Amino acid sequence: MNGGHDLGSMMGFGPVVAEADEPVFHAAWEKRVLALRNAAGALGEWNIDMARHANETLHPVDYLSSSYYETWLKGLEKLVVAHGLATPEEIAAGRALHPAKPTRPPPTAAAMAEALARGTPYDRPPLSPALFAVADEVRALNINPQGHTRLPRYARGRRGHVEKVHGAFVFPDANARRLGPSPQWLYCIRFSAAELWGRDGDPGLDLSIDAWESYLEGFPA
Repeated sequence: MNGGHDLGSMMGFGPVVAEADEPVFHAAWEKRVLALRNAAGALGEWNIDMARHANETLHPVDYLSSSYYETWLKGLEKLVVAHGLATPEEIAAGRALHPAKPTRPPPTAAAMAEALARGTPYDRPPLSPALFAVADEVRALNINPQGHTRLPRYARGRRGHVEKVHGAFVFPDANARRLGPSPQWLYCIRFSAAELWGRDGDPGLDLSIDAWESYLEGFPA
C-alpha cells in the first residue's frame, strides 16, 4: 500500500543522522515491546507479513510521529484486536476484561531464544522456471496495491537490469493476506540514479532493490 512508511525518495525529512554508540534499546520498555511482539507472533494468529502490514496501516501522522518501537507496539495493538486476543477497552485498561481466546500455548523464554537463533527460512521450491536471467532488462510495474507490497514507489515504472537471481521465496503480498506462501522468483534489480530521479540523480550512483517476479515485466514489454 502507499502510506507514510514508504519514505524512499521523499523530501523534507532532513538528513539521516547516525547516533554515535547507539544502544540496542533506548529504554527498558522497548525490550518489553520486542518480547511481546515476538511472543504474540508465536501464537500463530498472524504471520510476519501480516505484522508488517499492521504497522503500515497506521495513519501516516501516527506512523511518522512514532519511534521505531512505538510503531511496533501500535501495530501489535491492531493485530491483537483484529484477531480477538484483546479488545480496545482491555488495552486501555491494561488488563483482561473478558475470558482469553484459546490459542496455541505461548512459548517459553528458552524456546523463543532457540527459535530466534535458528531463524525461519522463507525459500520455497519454485512453481515454474524463472522468467528473467542476469543482465536482462526489466521494468518495475507501476502498481498501487491496497494491500502489502515490497515494491517501493520510487522504483515503479522504472527500468533496470537483473543483477542477481536469488531463488524462489514466500511472496509477502500474498502471505500478508493469508493466501499461503505463493512462492515467486526473487531478483536483485539494479537501477541508475538518473532512471529513478531524472537529471537530479547522481550520475555516479546506482541503486539495487530486491523485487519479486510479479513486480516486473520484460522491457520492451
